[in-house]
Amino acid sequence: MSHKNLAKEILELVGGEQNVVGLTHCATRLRFSLKNRKNANKAEIQKLDGVLTVVESGGQLQVVIGNEVPYVFKEINQIGKFSVDTNSANDEKISITSKIFDIISGSFTPLLGAMAGSGMLKGLLAILTTYHILSADSGTYHILSAAGNALFYFLPILLAVTLSIKLGANPYVGAVIGGSLLEPNFTGLMTAKSVTFLGIPVIPMNYSSTVFPIFIAIIIYSILEKFLKKIVHKDIQMFLVPMLSLMIMVPLTIMAFGPFGVYVGNGIAGLISFLSGKSGMLTGAVMGGAWAFIVMLGIHNGLTPIVVANITNGGDPLLAMVASAIFAEIGIAIGIMIRSKDAKVKTVAGSTVFPAIVGGVTEPIIYGFIVRYKRTIPYLIISGAIGGAIIGFFGLKQSALVLPSLFAIPVISQKVPYIIAIVISMILALLFTIIFGFENKKEVEDKKVKAGETIIKKEEIVSPLTGVIKPLTDVDDPVFSSAAMGKGIAIEPTVGKAVSPVNGIVTIVFPTGHAIGITSDEGAEVLIHIGINTVQLEGKYFAPVVKQGDRVSQGDLLVNFDIDKIKEAGYPVTTPVIITNTDHYVDVIETNKETIQAKEGLLTVVI
Repeated sequence: MSHKNLAKEILELVGGEQNVVGLTHCATRLRFSLKNRKNANKAEIQKLDGVLTVVESGGQLQVVIGNEVPYVFKEINQIGKFSVDTNSANDEKISITSKIFDIISGSFTPLLGAMAGSGMLKGLLAILTTYHILSADSGTYHILSAAGNALFYFLPILLAVTLSIKLGANPYVGAVIGGSLLEPNFTGLMTAKSVTFLGIPVIPMNYSSTVFPIFIAIIIYSILEKFLKKIVHKDIQMFLVPMLSLMIMVPLTIMAFGPFGVYVGNGIAGLISFLSGKSGMLTGAVMGGAWAFIVMLGIHNGLTPIVVANITNGGDPLLAMVASAIFAEIGIAIGIMIRSKDAKVKTVAGSTVFPAIVGGVTEPIIYGFIVRYKRTIPYLIISGAIGGAIIGFFGLKQSALVLPSLFAIPVISQKVPYIIAIVISMILALLFTIIFGFENKKEVEDKKVKAGETIIKKEEIVSPLTGVIKPLTDVDDPVFSSAAMGKGIAIEPTVGKAVSPVNGIVTIVFPTGHAIGITSDEGAEVLIHIGINTVQLEGKYFAPVVKQGDRVSQGDLLVNFDIDKIKEAGYPVTTPVIITNTDHYVDVIETNKETIQAKEGLLTVVI
């Protein structure tokens, strides 16, 4: 599917332009902030060719695309011109934890590309100077070093911009607040014996490369700006609000928020160092074994402030530890490439290795293979934990923000133990995958069926309704009667209750309550569409009792509906029950009964 078509499909399935509050992207995923996430069809998005998976985290709907994400983002933005401000009104209640991670992620996400590029440049310079290819005293080195260091030195300014945008404040005033911490008149005060502001003692500090001081300052500034706009007349807001903001925020930041933020950052860095010192092996094992799951939850960017604070304070152990997980994932991808007999799987697995080795981008491996082939999860945990334990035991740290990859080696405190650890993690995961395989029993059987072997399985779908059976061809809707949506049967209900026809997960509940989709534990995707054109009732007379993501057992109540009121409104209640992934089955066999009770056998799918 082309980037343009994929962008259109995704935008439609997240609820359309009107449901999108803001949109950003990181290395591999689109990050939507939606007015109402219930309007997004997560199950259908996951089916799109080009989408690896969909994650809901931090108040965002994250559509994982992989390396092609910038192109899809560009196409979506050409359709809607969406703001990166994701702090607008939202119909859903989001937890405080989710909001915090959303703010952190939304602030760092726009900078990740520049951070990765700057970090890799610093790693390259370390290689060139270590092997005497480039002199550290040369003009070339100093110019390239300036390019690699600039982002980190001026990080308070850049974060002030992205965080102000995220919180809906003026980003340029935010940048000035950040810039004031690095301005020569202020930094020159650090050599003074005593400094005061209006008679109040001030402690000048070095705020270059810091994170927490500017975070606190901009959060307070965003609140202050909203307050000032309420009390200052509109005709003079343009100059008076920025002036008052700067007069208030810069002194407060320098006197209070800045020092407090520095102490917070130092405290977190100290805690991590303490834990690593007490049991580096345990800390490394936990980080190495759990990192892939932190990425799956989409909260890995929330650790960036801690990593930056650690680097500022002499070195970061976290990125060093999680390298074992990255290389374990690479080992799994190589193992799948070697063991698989499917040419397409081999090609895709091979294409994920290079970005992971040189850039530390492993989400295509995680979502393309590890999530799909769950048998590999124990390989990942064990291999990552062993490598992480080795790294933790030696107390290794990174001196620059380089994503775990080959380019991180030059900025590691002890290179030999690091190389040994990542190689062990990669080889262990590779051997596990080759020796024990990566497909489960069902996947192997599916391949045998495709190869022509006679392995026949059946799954029974019970009736969700009590009523009169009708063939699908009698339904007064060509979408259903033509079986365009899939094979199935129709029921004229006599009782206004629909129950689950399978054990499985509710994959979609339409906002109007008239249609519910369920995926069974065996893989059948069942759509129950109560009535014809009943979407036009806008939810009247329907009362769903489940929501998307709920686990249900066969016979559990899904929705109550008022048959008489629906008919009085002029809509038939004929209910198609469809197997929407019919193409995955050899056949769908209908019951020969004329009437049926809920929970009696209705359809049989033949695998």
